[in-house]
Amino acid sequence: MRALLCHQFSGIDGLVVATDAAAPQPGPGEITVRVRASGMNFLDTLIVSGKYQVKPSFPFSPGAEIAGEVLSVAPDVSRFKPGDRVCAFTYYGGFAETCSAKAAFAWHLPDAIDDVVAAASLITYGTAWFGLADRAQIRPGETCLVLGAAGGVGLAAIQVAKKFGAHVIAGVGSTARMQICRDHGADECIDYSTADFRYQLKLLLSGRPLDVVVDVVGGSVSQTVLRQLAWRGRLLVIGFAAGDIPQLPANFVLLRGIDVLGVVLDGLFQYEPDRAAQMMADLFSAIASGALKPPVTEVLGLEAVPEALVRMARRQAHGKRVVRP
Repeated sequence: MRALLCHQFSGIDGLVVATDAAAPQPGPGEITVRVRASGMNFLDTLIVSGKYQVKPSFPFSPGAEIAGEVLSVAPDVSRFKPGDRVCAFTYYGGFAETCSAKAAFAWHLPDAIDDVVAAASLITYGTAWFGLADRAQIRPGETCLVLGAAGGVGLAAIQVAKKFGAHVIAGVGSTARMQICRDHGADECIDYSTADFRYQLKLLLSGRPLDVVVDVVGGSVSQTVLRQLAWRGRLLVIGFAAGDIPQLPANFVLLRGIDVLGVVLDGLFQYEPDRAAQMMADLFSAIASGALKPPVTEVLGLEAVPEALVRMARRQAHGKRVVRP
């Protein structure tokens, strides 16, 4: 099969397209899927450098979310059969024509959602839905600040927060990215890369409470927004795109009754599979109805993936890219 392969943890530059890679077979509890589309995520840039918590055996293909058709199932799998349309979270293996997946981390795909949209939705919209609806339990009328709002999770968080009736402020690293956030429903935008970000945020809030922060950025920005959170505010810790893991002042957490909530989507899949299945059903329903509209900014072949990953690693990309192996 064709696959984009990583032979050592040398980063994006070491990725090569192979035409004769070995196709996987389903192990216990697994299915194999003919990959029709695979979403691209920031974790792909980490896993090929050995910086992700999962370290596959070589050679492997990056690509953590797939949509396609079931080819075969292990004898102990009964939920799926060959021919079923599915999407699945895989950690790696998705930038290939065939991929194996844990049956517990796979879900039937409604006919109303095509493969590209499904591959653009699972991680980004799943993370945003889990964080906002489950962990933060966001309510109508609350104010939500989304940091890294022009990225895949950020745009998803804007749409999900708006669906639940929140007022959304999109935080971006440059003014050039503000329009795409407005196009996806943001009520207001702010540039958190400026020296006076804290002051500008206070002006923008104009006395309104800041109830929820979706943080995929980390670094000093996290400490700044923590100090602006209202009583019973919720900080959703999703990632550290800025590169630095923030050291948050516990006294602010204490005095304002702030909840600092980790949002780990694969943890939900692993520890609460029934809850995850219900969440995925709710998410697919919202997408199928048009209440959520996952953006696909690029559809790529395998040869174009390394350059796109470089742009993602440098935070020069916005929206969501999908690979068609």
